[in-house]
Amino acid sequence: MVLSSSKIKFIKSLSQKKFRDSEGLFVVEGEKMVEEALASGFEVEEVYRKEEIGEAAMARISALSSPSPALALVHRPKDLFTAHMPEKGLFLALDGIRDPGNLGTILRIADWFGIEAVFCSPDTVDCLNPKVVQATMGAIFRVHIHYTDIPALCKSVSARGGQVYGTFLDGENFYAKELSNGADEPSVIVIGNEANGISEKTAACVTDRLYIPSYPADDAGSESLNAAVATAITVAEFRRRLSSE
Repeated sequence: MVLSSSKIKFIKSLSQKKFRDSEGLFVVEGEKMVEEALASGFEVEEVYRKEEIGEAAMARISALSSPSPALALVHRPKDLFTAHMPEKGLFLALDGIRDPGNLGTILRIADWFGIEAVFCSPDTVDCLNPKVVQATMGAIFRVHIHYTDIPALCKSVSARGGQVYGTFLDGENFYAKELSNGADEPSVIVIGNEANGISEKTAACVTDRLYIPSYPADDAGSESLNAAVATAITVAEFRRRLSSE
């Protein structure tokens, strides 16, 4: 298979959000990731393999420092910009996560702990960004991701009797607080921006302000936790409570 210059240019253009949006396609790299894409419910447009197109061509279309053996063009999920909150369950709401590595890791955490859907604010980094896709290690094909208005989402959860949790420095010690895994109504954990935390507008919709205590409690050390680390600690505690019920 010979790739034309125009095809190579087209594939490389998908590293930019405006072209991913206009074409409705994103790039997946790596043998395992491509196999995950093919086995998922996502529509795969094309697959390129190094042995078929040659090492030089693969190096030109790859965004990785060491080109992988396989690369695929995958159609964007149709429900990416529609948000439907299920009747019950535990979910994540990301309020301004900007770092691709953090978002990818958070999606991987959601996959590990059985969080079926992650809701993202419009200013959260694009989940189809190549760096995000790589960091998910395949979780992007298993976790439902939706971009929506987070304050409106949180208000709808509260209106249905659900809980909206958020982590704050002035919150309650969440190890000592009763937590809901959403057995009867939806429960949402809000994760704030890496630098500024949860926005004021979203914070006003949080029903339960939580605090992850440092150790020792009177010597915090670091100013705060990384967003992905805070997500892992928080979700792990929610799931630990569920397993002990």
